[in-house]
Amino acid sequence: MTERGVPARNPWAVVPSLYFASGLPYILINTVSVILYKRLGIDNGRIAFWTSWLYLPWVIKMFWGPVVDMYATKRRWILVTQAALAACLAAAAYSLLRPGFFPVSLAFFTAGAFISATQDIAIDGFYMLALDEKDQALFAGIRSTFYRLAMIFGSGLLVWVAGRLETTTGNNPASWAAAMSIPAALFAVLALIHKFFLPRPPGDGLQRAQQAQAGVSFWEIIASYFRQEKICATLAFILLYRLAEAMLVKLAAPFLIDSRAAGGLGLTTSQVGFVYGTVGVASLVVGGVLGGWLISRYGFRRCLWPMVLALHLPDIFFLYMSYVQPPAAVAGVLVAGEQFGYGVGYAAFTVYLLMRAAESPYKTSNYAISTGIMALGMMLPGFASGYLQQALGYRHFYLIVCLATIPGFLVIPFIPTETRQVDPTRAG
Repeated sequence: MTERGVPARNPWAVVPSLYFASGLPYILINTVSVILYKRLGIDNGRIAFWTSWLYLPWVIKMFWGPVVDMYATKRRWILVTQAALAACLAAAAYSLLRPGFFPVSLAFFTAGAFISATQDIAIDGFYMLALDEKDQALFAGIRSTFYRLAMIFGSGLLVWVAGRLETTTGNNPASWAAAMSIPAALFAVLALIHKFFLPRPPGDGLQRAQQAQAGVSFWEIIASYFRQEKICATLAFILLYRLAEAMLVKLAAPFLIDSRAAGGLGLTTSQVGFVYGTVGVASLVVGGVLGGWLISRYGFRRCLWPMVLALHLPDIFFLYMSYVQPPAAVAGVLVAGEQFGYGVGYAAFTVYLLMRAAESPYKTSNYAISTGIMALGMMLPGFASGYLQQALGYRHFYLIVCLATIPGFLVIPFIPTETRQVDPTRAG
């Protein structure tokens, strides 16, 4: 992990900050924006439809994953994208203070999504280059934990701060602009820290990329992904495994915020930040860590079906809440249970994508394609979920969410669970 005067670093010095930086813009753009727009008076249909488009960069990043592989170093991509995220988030924060904030802020969030998706490609590639195989396995849970901690920071602490500012100032746009300025400043600091502390792994450079891609076109890298064994089953798994969750996640925060007369729970912004953004995401982290440990202890095949059940069955908690409309304390317990199950079940999903990427000589590009298709599976259901909820109400909407878990069960028997390893020196 040393080159051109930058000393080797203990992975603890770089992995946590990199994956915190990876998780923060994703949660801000795809989840906090939903809460923000709800508090600023945008209706559920428009929120769900337009914020679902924000997944698009993570869907199509497969098309520029090879570009990140072939041009410049992943270290440089990380530094540039983090500086750009600082500027983009600052602009989004300022736009909330202006008339017609919705389309303008949405445009900045869209730009931030493209930048963030590019940063993710570079960070995942850097991780595979800077750590050996033993450390990659050891830090798989650590990187996931800090990614989730970024989610707590974004959907928990920042939302709580915005809620407190709403209470004290009574000015919702200014409160959210102030809250969104915090991650903008944080990314400026992260870019500066990483400039001095990120190592330069051997092989993280244009020369190695050119050698690795010699005689291989951009489209050949894409085509190699779709020539994998049982690729149709894999694609169905990626798209359908989280279908119900994709519908649920877009309306979870609006459900907590909407008044009881409108079928929601009537929580304040600060309560949502605590219940959904802190307790819920903390449970998600614990579930993810436990899921990773269970797979490492008992193996992917033995854990798969229990983790599928853990992911899907707790969706019934939201159906229950839509009928009973419990107080905030009970809602917190149920949201924590649903998020814990999601964390356990998502661990199987992540490990499966990594297993499939390990088979390819173009690991970075392969993983980028898989996560892009994963984002498509989150984006498409979101387009209709807001309008569906408005038409049917929360009770019938969450019943449909529970029924949407069925395809996730049906696809499991068809996916390949045995993988072969390739020479890691061939992987980009």
